[in-house]
Amino acid sequence: MRIGIDYTAAVRQGAGIGRYTRGLIRALAKIDQETPYVLFSAGRDPDPRPWPSNFAPRQVPLSDRHLSIVWHRLRLPLPIDWFTGPLDLFHSPDFVLPPVRRARTVLTIHDLSFLRYPECFSPPLLRYLLAAVPRSVERADLVLADSENTRDDLIELLGVPAESIRVVYAGVEPEFTPRPQAEVQAVRERYGIQRPYLLGLGTLQPRKNFRRLIEAYHLLREEHDIPHQLVIGGGHGWLYEPIMEAIERHGLQEDVRLIGFCDDADLPALYTGADLFAFPSLYEGFGIPVLEAMACGTPVVAADTSSLPEVAGNAALLVPPTDIEALAQALWLALDDSALRETLRARGFEQCRRFTWHDSAHRLLECYEELLAGEAQASPLREHGLPHESEQ
Repeated sequence: MRIGIDYTAAVRQGAGIGRYTRGLIRALAKIDQETPYVLFSAGRDPDPRPWPSNFAPRQVPLSDRHLSIVWHRLRLPLPIDWFTGPLDLFHSPDFVLPPVRRARTVLTIHDLSFLRYPECFSPPLLRYLLAAVPRSVERADLVLADSENTRDDLIELLGVPAESIRVVYAGVEPEFTPRPQAEVQAVRERYGIQRPYLLGLGTLQPRKNFRRLIEAYHLLREEHDIPHQLVIGGGHGWLYEPIMEAIERHGLQEDVRLIGFCDDADLPALYTGADLFAFPSLYEGFGIPVLEAMACGTPVVAADTSSLPEVAGNAALLVPPTDIEALAQALWLALDDSALRETLRARGFEQCRRFTWHDSAHRLLECYEELLAGEAQASPLREHGLPHESEQ
C-alpha cells in the first residue's frame, strides 16, 4: 500500500493547520516506519529535518495558490497522482481535495467557521470556501474532524453521514513546558515586552475576537489598577481594522502590543512569561494554543463556544466570547485570585496530558487501515456509481 499526504500546509503555514499537520505527520513517522508514504508539497521543500526511509518528500515547482486555481477554481482534472506516482490512499489535511485517479481519499475538516460566521471572512475567501469545501467533502471517502464539535457541525451543516466521520484530535509538542526564567527574559527582550503581560495568540482576523479582548482589557484597566500589558502575537490576516481602531479609540498604543507572528521556538517562553493566556475566539475547530498555554503552566481564560469546552475541560475559565464585561471579570478573577490560579495551573497540566500527537497519530493510522481494508463507508459519489471528477 502506498499513501500520499498533502504536506503543503505544514511548510506554508506557521500556525493553525500548519502546526496540526506538522505535529500529526511527524508523530505518524515515528510510529509507522514500514508503510510507504509520499509527502507532497507545493512550492517548497517538505521539511529540512530528515524523514524515515519510508517517507518520500515530493516537491512540485508550482505554488499552492496556482494549484488551488487549477484544481478548485478552474477545476481542471490534473490528478495528484501525476506528481506523486500511483497511490492507494491520499490524505488532504487542509479542507480541500485535489483530483485523484483511483486512490481512496481522506479529508480533514478543521472547522466550519465559514458557515457559522461568514461575516468573519473576506468575500473572495468566503466564495472559495463555500464552493470548494462542500465539493471536497462530498468526494471524500472518509472525513476527519479535529473535535466532536466539528463532527457535529459536519453532520448538521453539510449533511455528512455520521459513519463517514472520525475524530482525530490535535496534541501538544513536548517542548511546551514551563521554561526557565533566563529563557523567558530573553524572549521578552526580543519582543520588547517590558511589563507583566496578558497574552493572546492567533492570526489577526475577526473570528479570533481580539477586538472584544481589547475592549475587555480596557474595561479591566478602568476598574482595577493593573500593571499588565496586553500582548497579542499573530500575523496580519484579514478584516483586522477594528482591532487597530479599538486600540486607538481607547488610547492603548503603549499598553496593547501587537508583536506579529511568533516563531515556534519562542512560544513556550512567551506562554510561560504570561500571567494569563486569553483565547476568546468566536469559533475553533480545536484550539491548540489553549493546550500549549496549559502545558506551560499558564492559567487560561477562553470562550465557552464551539470545541473549546471540549478541549479545555475544567482547566480554564470559560466565558461567552461576545460578553465584554464577563470577559473582563474573568480576566480579573484569574489575575487576582492566587488560589484559583494554582488550581487552574494544576488542572491545566492534567488536561493537556489527555491530548498527545502520539495518540492522534495512532488514531490516524487506524483510519488509514480501516479505509484501505474497505471497512469505512464509501463516499456518496461512489455509492451512486459515479466517478470522481478526475475520472469523468
